Amino acid sequence: MAAGILNPSFVELFTPKLITVLRERYGLSDLRADAVAGLTVAIVALPLSMAIAIASGVTPDRGLYTAIIGGFFVSALGGSRFQIGGPAGAFIVLVAATVAEHGVDGLILATLLSGLILVAIGFLRLGAFIKYIPYPVTVGFSAGIATIIFASQIKDLFGLTLSGPEPGPLLEKLSTLGKALPTTSPSAVGVAAATIAVILLIRRYRPHWPGLLIAVTIASAAGFALGLPIETIGTHFGGIPRSLPAPYLPAMSYDKITAVLPAAFSFALLGSIESLLSAVVADSMSGRRHRSNCELVAQGVANMASALFGGICVTGTIARTATNVRAGARGPIAGMLHSLFLLIFMMVAAPLASYIPLAALAGVLTIVAWNMAEKHAFATLLRASRGAAIVLLATFLLTIFRDLATGILVGFSLASLIILRRMSQSLEVETLGPMDEDQSDRSEAGEAYDATLTTDRDIVAFRISGAFFFGAAAGVSAVLDEIAEQPKAYVIDLSAVQFFDSTAAVTIGEFARKARRAGALVYVSGASKAVRRALLLHSDGVRRVHFKDDVKSAVSAARAAIARAPVAHEGMSVP
Repeated sequence: MAAGILNPSFVELFTPKLITVLRERYGLSDLRADAVAGLTVAIVALPLSMAIAIASGVTPDRGLYTAIIGGFFVSALGGSRFQIGGPAGAFIVLVAATVAEHGVDGLILATLLSGLILVAIGFLRLGAFIKYIPYPVTVGFSAGIATIIFASQIKDLFGLTLSGPEPGPLLEKLSTLGKALPTTSPSAVGVAAATIAVILLIRRYRPHWPGLLIAVTIASAAGFALGLPIETIGTHFGGIPRSLPAPYLPAMSYDKITAVLPAAFSFALLGSIESLLSAVVADSMSGRRHRSNCELVAQGVANMASALFGGICVTGTIARTATNVRAGARGPIAGMLHSLFLLIFMMVAAPLASYIPLAALAGVLTIVAWNMAEKHAFATLLRASRGAAIVLLATFLLTIFRDLATGILVGFSLASLIILRRMSQSLEVETLGPMDEDQSDRSEAGEAYDATLTTDRDIVAFRISGAFFFGAAAGVSAVLDEIAEQPKAYVIDLSAVQFFDSTAAVTIGEFARKARRAGALVYVSGASKAVRRALLLHSDGVRRVHFKDDVKSAVSAARAAIARAPVAHEGMSVP
């Protein structure tokens, strides 16, 4: 049983949670609970999906297609019981940049390719590695995305009129928007401010109410009743259709695929991070465990399906998934019903969506950006340590002024270098010191060694403890070279080495060669099987090393060898 849990089969790894839940005697009461949860999430997702699509540079109906088609497959095939898929605010920056560079057809193709990449990542079982993204990196790119999202909503928040297209880069955007401030529309400002106020008040006093939908509905009704001169979905986009489009494949060519491939990889990277973070949040709220690789495969299929219907990138959404858990969902059917309810809303209420003011949707995204910024975590990391602050700020600033992929890669690289530096500093090389005859000292691994060890001038013994790897190898080599004594034998205790790589093996081998040329024996004690294998594979110098189980055995063997001859013999001794 334990072996099955530690080493699950392929079928166990990629069985959707939907099948798992149905096997648990899923009943009518569970279906009712999932229906209520699905309806609750759909009410939240309706305005949000349109707002994210508009902010991403596409029409609002594409956001609905994404939530309906992509959301359905995320729940039906995913490895999380409660994951809700759909368009996410985190993708706004990447999607908008892709649309600006390659057009909507290029975006659809990139989304399709990102789905294929996600499926490959899942089946290659790389989902566990996505979880290794350092916390300062996730906070940094989340804050960067939030900043860009807010900047992208300034135009609609103030109802500004621009003389040309809105620039993409942040500094140019802010400069252009600043010059357009004299065209501010008081009506748009009022609608946006009222929308934000209603959302905040409902969250404060009626947190279980659908604040986003209520705020957008009030703003739409007020704009229509008062005849406010503000832009709406109808005036800007001509409304939204009342049905799903027929599926189709985007135009493909070698040149087009090559052009959009970097965007596809960026979508896949961010999608995997966002979806697994959302699944972890659901696990922490529900006490369940998700299947990360199965989840990535489902995300990939969902993105391919979304692209076939003209939708944009799909990922697990933290806010909607948390809403699903709080609403009492029992399993993935809640997410599937959420997609069905959205389809019904679109078929029935599409004409009413034409009256939604863009300023109201900008207010919704302002709240999304504020929540995404993780302000408390940002401030805490700045104070936590210099390393965390460097990683955080590098990721944040590169996300804003360069792009998201660069921010994540540089932040991850910096975090890795800092961790490696700290690991190398934790390594210790110490000479085993003198002790009283009646004491029994022990190494970190627990074995006793000879109390008179350092009283023997012919033998020098020292212990290496910690992570012995390429980052610390140079320091260890320098310490070994500085040993002033010229003994007839060395004993190297590796029993406290927690990690050992090929560079460490070469370092020990080089030391063994130098010792051999000086006519000294070298004994390695306490080496695990993995350490011995690394030494034998990566260093010819180790052929002149004698292995012993513990320091005491090594010292005894060295004394016996010294007594027989002053020079070490060729060959290797294996206990």
